Amino acid sequence: MPGFDLQSCARPNILKLEPYRCARDDYKDDGTNILLDANENAYGPSLSIQDVSALSVAAGPSPDGVPQLDLLGLHRYPDPHQEDLKARLCKLRNYKQHTTQTLTPANLFVGVGSDEAIDALLRCFCEPGKDKILVCPPTYGMYSVSAAVNAVDLVKVPLLPAPGFGLDVPSITDTLSSDEGSKIKLAYFCSPGNPTGGLLAKEDIAKALAHPTWNGVVVLDEAYVDFSLDGASLAEWVLEFPNLVVTQTLSKAFGMAGIRLGTAFCSAPIARLLNSLKAPYNISSPTSVLAQRALSTQGLEVMRANRAKILAQRDRVLTEMANISGVGRLRGGTDSNFVLVEMLNKEGNPDNVAALGVYEKLAETKGVVVRFRGKEHGCLGCLRITVGTEDEVTRFLSSLENALVEVRGV
Repeated sequence: MPGFDLQSCARPNILKLEPYRCARDDYKDDGTNILLDANENAYGPSLSIQDVSALSVAAGPSPDGVPQLDLLGLHRYPDPHQEDLKARLCKLRNYKQHTTQTLTPANLFVGVGSDEAIDALLRCFCEPGKDKILVCPPTYGMYSVSAAVNAVDLVKVPLLPAPGFGLDVPSITDTLSSDEGSKIKLAYFCSPGNPTGGLLAKEDIAKALAHPTWNGVVVLDEAYVDFSLDGASLAEWVLEFPNLVVTQTLSKAFGMAGIRLGTAFCSAPIARLLNSLKAPYNISSPTSVLAQRALSTQGLEVMRANRAKILAQRDRVLTEMANISGVGRLRGGTDSNFVLVEMLNKEGNPDNVAALGVYEKLAETKGVVVRFRGKEHGCLGCLRITVGTEDEVTRFLSSLENALVEVRGV
């Protein structure tokens, strides 16, 4: 028998990991389900009909300067630097609202979803088994997963549950001030929050950035920022704060989750570090072309039109859910393409048994998949519901009312 033993050969922190789970691990898409669990854009990708028909085997740029997908050129490695793609991303965020300076491709790292940036920052700044990161639950689960992969400990400073899940600035300040040996290297803030759905106050983020003794980096995750007010992104702040990284993605408002394209805006020195440690050809040629089309004038028009539909349906969800017996408070904000809402028991209190029962009833008997979030800090009895199309929302609202009657027995 060979001497190999997985348990003693693999890293202990990796052996303890559990795979990332989503609602679709329990409820697969059979073609009839309504999927309101993953905060995807139900209206589809930000590609015009002309874009879709223009993606051909021909090389060279289209009339608007966006390259076409060269199917005959896929035997070549993609551009390792992605300067054209980065230029379009900078153009999108150069508001001239938060600074007089200008974002350039030197301020960008692009990766396989924003998850690659989250992990790359850990590998860049944290020594395994020594350093730590600060997170503010309830928040995106991949921060802790990536930390565990890299043998980096977590320091948790929970969000203030009311009003609106804001940063607990005094506790964050105290935690960073008392950080012996400067072990906390990164602070991950999610704005708009997931699962909270609200923007963090700019002044609170600024206070963390201006901490007088902490030698670390604030990572601001803006995956859902395009569902908020125009100009809400703080990407330009990286030109004013050398200790800020702003991550974004094309998966949400742009409806391009399938191409896996994420970004990290940062100071040029941090961008150089991230681009030095990445795999040389991490962005495929099809991903780059499709991303540039989504960021073109026509693509932006499609994105904004789809966003308007989503926001209208978000308002409808909030209005009509308020009239359903058994639905409690909106627990988060309204800056995303999802809402976080309490489910009530027969006594009228937020309750995890009721919420989990509704979650299961919706999926198993109604074909509507949402996310149960009741076990997270400040989210007792909560479901997170992605806003779908008009028809999907109609079916969800009807199914929710019926599920609540069945679960609560009233």
